[in-house]
Amino acid sequence: MFTRYIGIDLGTANTLVFVRGKGIIMREPSVVAVNTRTDQVCSVGKEAKEIIGRTPGSIIAVRPLKDGVIADFDIAATMLQEFIKKALKGTVLTKARVLICIPSGVTAVERRAVKEAAEKAGARPVQLIQEPIAAALGAGLSILNPTGTMIVDIGGGTSEVAVISMGGIVSSRSVRVAGDAFDMAIVNYIRKKYNLLIGERTAETIKLEIGSAFPEEHERTMEIRGRNLLNGLPENITITSDEVREALSEPLGRVIEAIQETLAHTPPELSADVIEQGITLAGGGALLRGMDKLINRETGMPVYVAEYPLDCVAEGTGQILKNLEQYEELLAEEIKYY
Repeated sequence: MFTRYIGIDLGTANTLVFVRGKGIIMREPSVVAVNTRTDQVCSVGKEAKEIIGRTPGSIIAVRPLKDGVIADFDIAATMLQEFIKKALKGTVLTKARVLICIPSGVTAVERRAVKEAAEKAGARPVQLIQEPIAAALGAGLSILNPTGTMIVDIGGGTSEVAVISMGGIVSSRSVRVAGDAFDMAIVNYIRKKYNLLIGERTAETIKLEIGSAFPEEHERTMEIRGRNLLNGLPENITITSDEVREALSEPLGRVIEAIQETLAHTPPELSADVIEQGITLAGGGALLRGMDKLINRETGMPVYVAEYPLDCVAEGTGQILKNLEQYEELLAEEIKYY
């Protein structure tokens, strides 16, 4: 029977699927639309995300992952099943060997939930790899050498910070503060300052359009619409990039804190390597304007954004699947948890 090798970046916000020999074949939001009357899944991925906030009461859009881990097991399994089915489309008599990325800070129970959800979706065998390892590989870093490399992967639910040497994580922090927390910080700031309620999708648009982590030369502005909490009526306001940066200061501060703690717990020899090679940023959060400048200011180290930060974790699983013998020990280490 033909085996298809599949790598999955199972993210809180988006799921990417890598197939050996084909590359990344799928980028879908980690969202499932469910009919609450029948408990039937209506749509998965892009289709489900389109209907967030626009559905009748009987249909709800569910994000089965929260803070990088499975919050709803059955719906996560259904979502994985759909994605794996799409990855195997057009092939017959095929079994799937699946490699899934998970945050470095998850518990053994959370690891088991991810593994069992993929097995329920029909994958055999299922192996896990820590996200920072995959992100570093996907960013083009050499992780098997006895040299310290530092990766900061800011995703949708978690920010992963790790110093890696000889294929293992020497020092790391996993904080449940990332893209989703940035969006909620914007929602809360606008509610407190303007008594205006906006949705998460609007907050995400604000973040992408005018959000920044570091002061910019030219201030940006954006007109937004929401519901006035005092009279219940729709209202338009204009906000500035300075206000958005103020809204983001608290969650960004927690990411910086995680980086500083990781560096503080790194052996001196490897710290010297990191100072020389710098810090590499991956994940969607790396695309926030000025993120590299902020981290550079707070750590004094050179900071680089990976060429394709959104794809790093998925590409990293691809690197492992292409060279399974070389990276087998990394996977064997994960299996010990079961």
